[in-house]
Amino acid sequence: MTVSIESILSECKKHNVHFLRLQFTDIDGIIKNVEVPESQFGKALDGQVMFDGSSIEGFTRIEESDMVLIPDLETFGVFPWRTEHGKVGRLICDVADPDGNPFPGCPRTLLKNQIQLAREMGYRVMAGPEAEFFLFQMDASGNPVTKTHDRGSYFDLSPVDRGEEARRDIALVLESMGYEVEAAHHEVAPGQHEIDFRYTDAVKTADNIVTFRFVVKKVALSHGLHATFMPKPLSDVNGSGMHMNMSLFTLGGVNAFDNPEGENGLSSSARGFIAGLLHHARAFVAVTNPLVNSYKRLVPGYEAPINVAWSEKNRSPLIRVPARKGNETRCEVRVPDPSCNPYLALTVLLAAGLDGIEKGMDCGRPVNRNIFKMSKREKGRLKIYHLPSSLFEALNYLEKDNVIIEALGEHIYEHFMYNKRREWEEYIRVIHHWEIERYLDRY
Repeated sequence: MTVSIESILSECKKHNVHFLRLQFTDIDGIIKNVEVPESQFGKALDGQVMFDGSSIEGFTRIEESDMVLIPDLETFGVFPWRTEHGKVGRLICDVADPDGNPFPGCPRTLLKNQIQLAREMGYRVMAGPEAEFFLFQMDASGNPVTKTHDRGSYFDLSPVDRGEEARRDIALVLESMGYEVEAAHHEVAPGQHEIDFRYTDAVKTADNIVTFRFVVKKVALSHGLHATFMPKPLSDVNGSGMHMNMSLFTLGGVNAFDNPEGENGLSSSARGFIAGLLHHARAFVAVTNPLVNSYKRLVPGYEAPINVAWSEKNRSPLIRVPARKGNETRCEVRVPDPSCNPYLALTVLLAAGLDGIEKGMDCGRPVNRNIFKMSKREKGRLKIYHLPSSLFEALNYLEKDNVIIEALGEHIYEHFMYNKRREWEEYIRVIHHWEIERYLDRY
């Protein structure tokens, strides 16, 4: 059903909405918004609200700063919490230049462009995330500390899980906004949680992730907790990932990955898509795992994938193909973490997979043994190689991968690389606590 301006205005009146947030994300995936009062709703819904793009990291220079927010009416929602001024509505927007042309630095538009390429190949793109996060306590001044609120573990249902109430409230808020929450549970580490929502079209999935991160932080705060999507906030426990389940459907609605007669029950499209992901993995991790801290998660011993391979039966490789086939045939890309910009992450994953299909690649046989227990020689024989061990190394691979560079586009690629090179340079200039502890007295 098409959403109209009139229907949104009617919903705003019905739910006592007096402010409307026009949301978008910067290149780093940080949510931004321009909030307008009720008197400006018509102007906002008509795509006439402008903002200063030079104030957003990686958008425009000050001499070309005017940007326009084009709302996607299908994304209208009302936050369930009340303020003293009634409720607040939101719309997710694409960013355009003043002349109405799409802004090349808009991550959401970039993903739409990649999806259009898939559509021209005859595919509809579906995706579903499994997002993990930590809930930490705050000190007397309201600052977050890395002290967890519980001592629970994977799927625990016991009184020690003090985050259960917060997690339930998060799920209720998401459902009130139209999400179909499939699962919510405690994860492996103390204070770590996961909420999964149903797979859907890729753009809507990215929209959902952005809203999800906002809701998690907002609800956690109401419980006196701090939610973080930092990939590895604690050194001696598992980090947080955001596994991305992906599949392609034909434009007629048939799962294009499924083929009961094919090897491993997969179609040639699925095998090519997986092969493309494996081929470009060392480059796209700079985008799916974009922080210095991301590579503290991608280390041996904590279940995170560090090996470029695929499997049907175990979770040690980069990609897993779940046992359920038919309309649910999909590949689970296990490397992304929840700090990534979901629009850029889905863009590069899709570009890699489509490149595999276009070039007729094949993913070969699955590796169904535990790769973590293999020797270096065994990995070499099976041509299993490691992901980059640092952001610096990942950026070097990205610089050499024209498929991923082209998918990002010149504007976003150049600004992304500049931001991340600067982040790495800042990191290596700092003397860290581990170095002081290890070297100061010894040398």
